[in-house]
Amino acid sequence: MSALYMVVGLIVALGVLVTFHEFGHFWVARRCGVKVLRFSVGFGTPLVRWHDRHGTEFVVAAIPLGGYVKMLDEREGDVPAELLDRAFNRKTVFQRIAIVAAGPIANFLLAILFFWVLAMLGSQQIRPIIGSVVANSPAAIAGLASGQEVVAVDGEAVDGWSGVNLQLVRRLGETGELSVSVLEQGSSVPAVHQVRISSWLKNEDNPDPIGGLGIQPWRPAVAPVIAELDEKGPAKAAGLQIGDRLVSLDGQSVTDWQDVVSRVRAMPEGKVILGVERAGQREELALTLAAKGEGKARTGYLGAGVAGGQWPAEMLREVSYGPVAAVGQALSRTWSMSLLTLDSLKKMVLGQLSVKNLSGPITIAKVAGASAQSGVGDFLHFLAYLSISLGVLNLLPIPVLDGGHLLFYMVEWVRGRPLSERVQAWGMQIGISLVVGVMLLALVNDLSRL
Repeated sequence: MSALYMVVGLIVALGVLVTFHEFGHFWVARRCGVKVLRFSVGFGTPLVRWHDRHGTEFVVAAIPLGGYVKMLDEREGDVPAELLDRAFNRKTVFQRIAIVAAGPIANFLLAILFFWVLAMLGSQQIRPIIGSVVANSPAAIAGLASGQEVVAVDGEAVDGWSGVNLQLVRRLGETGELSVSVLEQGSSVPAVHQVRISSWLKNEDNPDPIGGLGIQPWRPAVAPVIAELDEKGPAKAAGLQIGDRLVSLDGQSVTDWQDVVSRVRAMPEGKVILGVERAGQREELALTLAAKGEGKARTGYLGAGVAGGQWPAEMLREVSYGPVAAVGQALSRTWSMSLLTLDSLKKMVLGQLSVKNLSGPITIAKVAGASAQSGVGDFLHFLAYLSISLGVLNLLPIPVLDGGHLLFYMVEWVRGRPLSERVQAWGMQIGISLVVGVMLLALVNDLSRL
């Protein structure tokens, strides 16, 4: 079923985002008097096609990994004299800029729409109360402690751990001081702690910002009673069964599943002895843990899971907005995520973030499937973030992307005449090389994650 969700989720996500992006180009082109020859969603063999009264051919093609709008243009073929005024290349530089910019702008508008709907639907947030702090960690040195509730990071208010994580992500790879405001138990006045960071999580392939500070969020205790098993995992192979209760790990007693998880993750391919209680009887199972990930991200894997614990009502808060207030939230989130995307790209170029954080189609498909499977709200979140990424990436000043065309037109506007065809051709070759290189890197990262 998860594979089906992946395929359907990816097709729906790309279909919606690509269609909206290309519709932006199409709509503005029509308003500027350009004749649109074809509007295609997907590449390759057409599955469905039809024409409208303006003579535009609409196509849904077999490969749903993109799309395009083909306009009348003298650079791509002969144009009848009576249609010259409707050719793209005959339009003013400002009209061409508007047509090219319309695609990415459409993606930002779509993200705003999704965030607006989500803000009105509301969400349940877990109060960001610190469960424990690792000794000698940046958080411990700054004075953060168990029981404190995080209310702001770098001056930005947060409602839950997702907000904390988002604010911390902005500081990845940086050196300096991170401001964390917390409420002590029974206090209503926030105390501000300065957390010192240095090239923070710079080379981490899968950075964990909250854990990277040495903070463990508070969570309800979960009994280590096995509720699910990976059929190909080491736990199943060693004879662990559904309903077994873990009572010890390498001779040390365990009462909380999270303790088991943290110790297992620290021992990739380690040999362990599990103390198990089954039907009132105790026995010991010896096994060798599997390993997941590579390098510093390599962790131990048991292949077993438990049923989730119940969160106390006082640890949860509902966050929602009315139609008007939701507009502000949507605009703010879209702006923040756009800046975060740009900042992350800059840090990768400067070496402050690992390029292994780049994701390609395989990871996108996995996230699309997981978000679709978990509900409409999560899927809308995913679509909004992906739409913003598509908008930002397309605005980068790289030839072959919308941003590259905008760069050429801006230069034309300043110079009063376009760049020579030879210069533009060189730019296109460089742009294609960059885009293909990044796509291959992202694909390699995807394959390594498998």
